[in-house]
Amino acid sequence: MSDPLPNLIEEVVSAPLTGESDSVANMMLEEDASDIALLLESLPVEQRLSVWSEVPKHKKIDVLVAMRGDPREVLIDATDNDEWLQLFTDMDAEVLLELADSLPDRLVESALSVMNKQQRKYFQDASLFSDNQIGHWLSHEVLVLPISAKVRDALRLIRRNVPDLTDCIFLVNRAGHFTEAVKLTRVFGAPEHLPLVEISEEYIDVVRVEDDSINASRLVQRSGFSALPAVDSNNTLLGRVDMVTASELVNENYERQVMSSAGMDEDEDLFAPVRKSAQSRAVWLGINLLTAFLASWFIGLFEATLQQVVALAVLMPVVASMGGIAGSQTLTLIVRGLALGQVTKGNRNALLQKELRVGGLNGIIWAIVIGIVASFWFTDPLLGVVIALAILCNIIAAALAGVSLPIILDKLKIDPALSGSVILTTVTDIVGFVAFLGLGTLFLL
Repeated sequence: MSDPLPNLIEEVVSAPLTGESDSVANMMLEEDASDIALLLESLPVEQRLSVWSEVPKHKKIDVLVAMRGDPREVLIDATDNDEWLQLFTDMDAEVLLELADSLPDRLVESALSVMNKQQRKYFQDASLFSDNQIGHWLSHEVLVLPISAKVRDALRLIRRNVPDLTDCIFLVNRAGHFTEAVKLTRVFGAPEHLPLVEISEEYIDVVRVEDDSINASRLVQRSGFSALPAVDSNNTLLGRVDMVTASELVNENYERQVMSSAGMDEDEDLFAPVRKSAQSRAVWLGINLLTAFLASWFIGLFEATLQQVVALAVLMPVVASMGGIAGSQTLTLIVRGLALGQVTKGNRNALLQKELRVGGLNGIIWAIVIGIVASFWFTDPLLGVVIALAILCNIIAAALAGVSLPIILDKLKIDPALSGSVILTTVTDIVGFVAFLGLGTLFLL
């Protein structure tokens, strides 16, 4: 981006809505669609619409594709029907698939009506898969030759066109089934009469179109190839998944998990209407309130103890905080492992044992430290023993919950990144309070 984003935002927001500054206008002519998309997402709605009207028409579709769902819909609603007919010219199936969830049905139909027959078929085939299946996101720009082809045929094909992110020619049999892959670097310099199968790769991973899109994308990222062939259940070659598509899907999934951990949608607009934003967040606040009341109820069971030993009330946040932090560390590690496919039935017991040992070691160390501090602070060695034991119990419980909760939620088909942290906090709060106040009742009264 030619000018730093904060400077452009300041310039647009402070400029009159009737006309844009020279630097912003130049930026829209020179910069990538992704940079323009980022600027538009960063602007209040009025300024966003004003800048959108100045975006060159040949860039508008690419800008919409690069934007998040909610801010994109604001611009779609503000675009005239007559302008859409111009924007849809030369649109391919892959771009329409990116926008289909945000476009009204009538605009999707308009876009399909100006597509050629092949692109319409690609779109219809992709629509048979959900957006969490890799078959929804295939690229059809593929170099393909029959299994009987020779080096001379490959050179002729390469001279005609090589799509971006292409490092292999895929070989198929008469039925269209994928059989081999030949790297372009092996074609150059090889004798023209040599059959391509003789210089094919010993092994290349294959993506199944019904596979989970994130798992398939990670397979592409680890493959060492720019793209992998995508096949159906009969091994028929349908397209490919390239590195850019794979990286975008993985990045979007990561952002989704980060936003979900706070109960929010990754497509949420920075400048969404107040009512809509409040409504989307209210549910999560309500769930948190229920868990807070549950923890408070457990505290209420020890009301008499708290009235007689005020020091316990002062130190309660320490116990809850230590358990919460220890648990969140383990939870984050396990959620990442589940997302990467690293946590399985075969290694989860070993992982649980390891995390319990880590929790035990950290629990002992910090229990001693906090126990000594509490003893000197309140001049009561027995109080130090009570909080030390409570800290140890809570950190071990946090390790146990941090491993088991995401695995259980994953089995129940509930996103552990979305609900794991709330449940974990409730568990560590309750265990910490019950252990601390229960031991306080036992030893101090």
